[in-house]
Amino acid sequence: DPSGPPVGSPPGPARPGTKRLPQAIVVGVKKGGTRAVLEFIRVHPDVRALGTEPHFFDRNYDRGLEWYRSLMPRTLDSQITVEKTPSYFVTKEAPRRIFNMSRDTKLIVVVRNPVTRAISDYTQTLSKKPDIPTFEGLTFRNRSLGLVDTSWNAIRIGMYAVHLESWLQYFPLSQIHFVSGEKLITDPAGEMGKVQDFLGIKRVITDKHFYFNKTKGFPCLKKSESSGLPRCLGKSKGRTHVQIDPEVIEQLRDFYRPYNVKFYETVGQDFRWE
Repeated sequence: DPSGPPVGSPPGPARPGTKRLPQAIVVGVKKGGTRAVLEFIRVHPDVRALGTEPHFFDRNYDRGLEWYRSLMPRTLDSQITVEKTPSYFVTKEAPRRIFNMSRDTKLIVVVRNPVTRAISDYTQTLSKKPDIPTFEGLTFRNRSLGLVDTSWNAIRIGMYAVHLESWLQYFPLSQIHFVSGEKLITDPAGEMGKVQDFLGIKRVITDKHFYFNKTKGFPCLKKSESSGLPRCLGKSKGRTHVQIDPEVIEQLRDFYRPYNVKFYETVGQDFRWE
């Protein structure tokens, strides 16, 4: 029975709580810092999170809400269920589908400088497929004219203002919280403090929880949710980025600038990517 024990019956000692649809979803963005946010927030006693990405609202929607619910961790009434799938942010149907599940869903978007995000995205793909074309080759439709190929996913994802439009057709800005991927590294406690406020839970996760790992260049947790041992993100995080021609970076900066400005204006927050 995926929905847990019937109401009124005491839950068995092995399976306390009920599987519920998530009240909060980390919807984006890929290579922005979503895994870090998920690992950091699940340290909170009032949060239960799904460890894997269910891809329900993009790839598995036809399996139905009960299938989706069955994946969720069990929670007590006092706890919030969270899942993260960063591709939702760029999925056209996702806002409507999430709205149809619950119009009260809280949405978290981890954003990062779109130029470094694209390079990180490319670096990840390159590690899986070493034969792909160069970053420069994929970035431009016409390099000498500086025409950027917006159909390439690594470029398209960083056009945050464009994707945000679809979400604002269904959700008010007050229901969307934007985390700075940069500040998540330089001030994890500060960024996670705001996330806890947004979720309406006590600020339990503070600087006491973090230490900075110089080798990785990332903050790590002093103890994890499960084992109580220190926990850094996995090997696939913090890869050394491919070296890109500075002129290409300059052209990409110019390309993203209007989108960034529009994004800052829409959300009322300056992420200082310029």
